[in-house]
Amino acid sequence: MTTVLGVDEYRDLLSSALPPAQDADTVTPSLSTLFTPDGHRTALHVDTTVVRGGRGVGKTFWYRSLLDEKLRAVAAEEYRNDRLRHLTVATGYGAQIQPTLYPGPGELRNLAEEAVRPYDLWNTVLLVALGQPTLLGLQGWRERVEWVRAHPSERDQTIAQADQQAQAEGTARLILFDALEHLHWDRAQADRLVAGILQLALEMRLGTKNIRFKVFIRPDMFDGALLNFPDASKLTSNAASLQWSRANLYGLFFHYLGNHDGEEAIHFRAMTGGWTEQTEGRQQLPSALRGDEKVQADAFSVIAGPYMGANFRKGITYTWLPNHLMDGVEQVSPRSFLNALVKAVEETRDSYAGHEFPLHHEGIRRGVQSASQTRVAEVREDMPWVHTAVTPLVGQQVPIDPDLVISLWTQAGLTQRLQREAERVATATRNSGEIRTGPRYADDYQQLIEELIVLGVMRRRKDGRIDLPDVYRIAFSIGRRGGVPMVQS
Repeated sequence: MTTVLGVDEYRDLLSSALPPAQDADTVTPSLSTLFTPDGHRTALHVDTTVVRGGRGVGKTFWYRSLLDEKLRAVAAEEYRNDRLRHLTVATGYGAQIQPTLYPGPGELRNLAEEAVRPYDLWNTVLLVALGQPTLLGLQGWRERVEWVRAHPSERDQTIAQADQQAQAEGTARLILFDALEHLHWDRAQADRLVAGILQLALEMRLGTKNIRFKVFIRPDMFDGALLNFPDASKLTSNAASLQWSRANLYGLFFHYLGNHDGEEAIHFRAMTGGWTEQTEGRQQLPSALRGDEKVQADAFSVIAGPYMGANFRKGITYTWLPNHLMDGVEQVSPRSFLNALVKAVEETRDSYAGHEFPLHHEGIRRGVQSASQTRVAEVREDMPWVHTAVTPLVGQQVPIDPDLVISLWTQAGLTQRLQREAERVATATRNSGEIRTGPRYADDYQQLIEELIVLGVMRRRKDGRIDLPDVYRIAFSIGRRGGVPMVQS
């Protein structure tokens, strides 16, 4: 049996192995898709309370993986983290509507309007997760919250008993929180709700031995939460971030190729060598292909060629792709990375089928353009105000002076636009229940720039000028001399 993949076979493998829709809400973690980057080790520690990460970096993937006993066992093995084997995991909040476990968006909005304290609300969610029998017999969350407020001693007793029982069983109780950007459309209310979660999370970390929260959260939401309770700084010092190095991204890519269920994947593993079979057929990457950039670059050059054109002056394919997907805080979303590769395969098959390599460099360029469009669409979906703020810059070139940014915003009446956007979002939320938060500083343009920098949509150069990374710039039709071309409408 041959162990060499032809160009068409490689394209077949890329088309079938790479996920067609990289969306956290549609991708269910499995043994074959679970990849364990070295940089995520700290995030999976049971005592790590806050896990920060932007959209598409794996917050929901890890949230769902930790809820699955088999996937926790794989993570425990590969991270050498035995505590992951001895957990009882419950949901404190997530994107899925589960009104028996936590209030949904509509009920959360009503509770906020009734001035229910977030700390009391999340105390109630915690006691439900711990199985407090009286609460389980009540239907509405307002009634549940009122009971908890009226019975503080029962609340403390429930927590103490759960802590003691976990200690006796040699386990820990882990409560997971995700999708916090969907808590409330009003940013101030969302900040208060997040602060309530974090306050209770810290209380469990300091006051119990075996009850822990793990809060998956966007960095801007964590930074903006009202952490004005004692010892709040301990949450910051304990926080982890879901970051992806270049080696991690390519490791994930090769992991998908080697774990596909097909003959081409068998040939790919034979070609690259060193794979070992793990739990229920899961294939483990050889260490060199997982973390050695020279080995990875050689393997990727077999797929995409060494250069983004005729020679090295056009760019090295291995470095070019992640460099042009990097956001303003120098992070690449694995979702954008994989989406770019999926589009690159499609473009190569459609326009460069006779190319000597499975991927054509123009297909990779088109993949970056497509990933930029997808990234901007995601941001627009999550935070419509970002699109509203960047739109007045369309047609400009970066880097751009911040005074010009502010001038363009002033000419466009951005503050008024953002206020109208907030009103529209509020109306849409009331009608649909979908949550979209706005900026904190709609009327302070200097602060608005800083907020966009924190989100990674903008970055400030050493000379003070403002830049937009390609992953946003391209789809927004903002130019850069010598950069990847803008998407033509």
